[in-house]
Amino acid sequence: MTPKNQPLSGNELARFSGPNTFMRLPQANRLDGLDVAVLGVPMDIGASWRSGTRFGPKQVRAESAMIRPYNMGTGAAPFDSLQIADIGDIAINTFNLSDSLSIIEDSYGAILKYDVIPVGIGGDHSITLPILRAMAAKHGPLALVHVDAHADVNDHMFGERETHGTVFRRAFEEGLIKPNSTFQVGIRGTGYAATDFTEAKGWGFRQYPAETLWHRTLTPIGEEIRDEIGSAKVYVTYDIDSLDPSFAPGTGTPEIGGLTTPQALQLIRALRGLNIVGCDLVEVSPPYDTSGNTALTGANLLYELLCILPGVEYR
Repeated sequence: MTPKNQPLSGNELARFSGPNTFMRLPQANRLDGLDVAVLGVPMDIGASWRSGTRFGPKQVRAESAMIRPYNMGTGAAPFDSLQIADIGDIAINTFNLSDSLSIIEDSYGAILKYDVIPVGIGGDHSITLPILRAMAAKHGPLALVHVDAHADVNDHMFGERETHGTVFRRAFEEGLIKPNSTFQVGIRGTGYAATDFTEAKGWGFRQYPAETLWHRTLTPIGEEIRDEIGSAKVYVTYDIDSLDPSFAPGTGTPEIGGLTTPQALQLIRALRGLNIVGCDLVEVSPPYDTSGNTALTGANLLYELLCILPGVEYR
């Protein structure tokens, strides 16, 4: 049996040195033999407000150096169970959004020729549309768990139909996702019209506005979503702005009144058992993250997602 990759221990080499890979995992140039491929999509040209998410993958990886391999809260041992490696960044065209989205779709298409679960680090949320296109081309329409402050169902922004705020309208229109198995958690704030959220509910999306979640544990919500989705293949997309800015200020479009970090952990952990075929963590903007806490939180949420992937053993 091929030995499983392990994060480089802080007891072997100080955490402030060593490779800038996720959790200081080995970097892989080949996909065969991997169960999970962690990759960066360093792009922010799909964002409408504050930029900087092009630096997200690098900073999330840097902050992930603090994370150890065993989840002491749940007993998950992802690196004992799955062969995981960091495969680097997608080489997007930083001057052209439409070209970059095509590059992302093609890159994911190549990755998905292998039996591997891609775990993406963004980048703004526009990256999720080409990812879903590639995922649906392989798996068919997917169930979706979308954790975000925003529904991202605008028809256009500045006349553009493919941006970080139009992702899930396009995914719905293109049949990439199953509308009755699409769950949006944490949405809130102000809108351009009274129908900004309710239109997507009419498509079949299930929504859990942040206002209904204040001071509540999200474990039952996660369990409800898990039970509703059942054995269907599912993609999980986690926008860091789903968290309140007091927990994650380093993001492009912050909204007050969001989720707490304990709620984020409760939600992810309750999704254990889903047939997750891919996931991403987006919208970390290091220029607005002076303490590094947003990237640190993002890195830990990615780790928690690794802990609930199919095949992970628990100690």
